[in-house]
Amino acid sequence: MSVDNADSVLKVASLTKQVASLSLDSDEPLVILDDISFSINSGETVAVVGPSGSGKSTLLGLLAGLDTPSSGKVFFDEQDIFALNEDGRASLRAQKLGFVFQSFQLLPALTTLENVMLPMEIIGRQDAEQAARNVLQRVGLQQRLQHYPHQLSGGEQQRVAIARAFAPRPKILLADEPTGNLDTRTGQQIIDLLFELNAEQNTTLVLVTHDHALAEKCRRVLQIEAGRLL
Repeated sequence: MSVDNADSVLKVASLTKQVASLSLDSDEPLVILDDISFSINSGETVAVVGPSGSGKSTLLGLLAGLDTPSSGKVFFDEQDIFALNEDGRASLRAQKLGFVFQSFQLLPALTTLENVMLPMEIIGRQDAEQAARNVLQRVGLQQRLQHYPHQLSGGEQQRVAIARAFAPRPKILLADEPTGNLDTRTGQQIIDLLFELNAEQNTTLVLVTHDHALAEKCRRVLQIEAGRLL
C-alpha cells in the first residue's frame, strides 16, 4: 500500500516488529508486526481491529513512539519519529499527540483538574488551568475538578483521560480500547464524546478497538491478523 499522500498526517512504511522467541524449540524470532504500510489523512477517523494478539496495541505504541520497530519507519507531519532520540519523541508527543489508555493511566495523587493540566504544564502552557477547566466542563466533569481518581467511576475516569488527551488540542489522538473497561451504556457515551471532540477540534483519531459500534463510526477500518494488514 502506498504511503505517498501529500495530505497525510501519519505515514507508516514497511513497519516490522520482532522479539526473541520464548520457545525452547526454536531460535526463530517472534514476528508481532510484519511489513505494515498505510497512511492517514488529517482529520480522518480510523479504527484498527483484529483478534487478540494480532499486534494492534503494539502498532499503536509504535505510532506514538513509545516502542521502537525492528525495521520500517513512521512519519508524523513528514518527520521520521525514529530519527529522533527518546527525548525528541517525547517532545513531539507533548506538542502534537494525545493518547488514551484502556486503563486510564491517571495519576492517583493528582486531582481531576491537575491530571488534565499536567501535559500542558509540561510544555509550558500558561493557560493550562483554564484550558483544563474548559475541556472538563465539555466532558461534563465540572463538578469533579477536585476529586481524585479513586473517587470517580470508571466512566468518569475515562472522561478525565479523554479530557487530558484533547485539552492540548493535539493534531492526532491515539486510543487503545477506549471502551474496553466500560459497560455498554457508558461505552456508548464515551464513543459519542470522542467523535464530538474529533469534529470540534478536527483531531485525527486512530482507535484500537474490539467494539463494533466504535469501529463502524470510523471513516476507515484497518484489519490486522497475525501481524499483517489485510
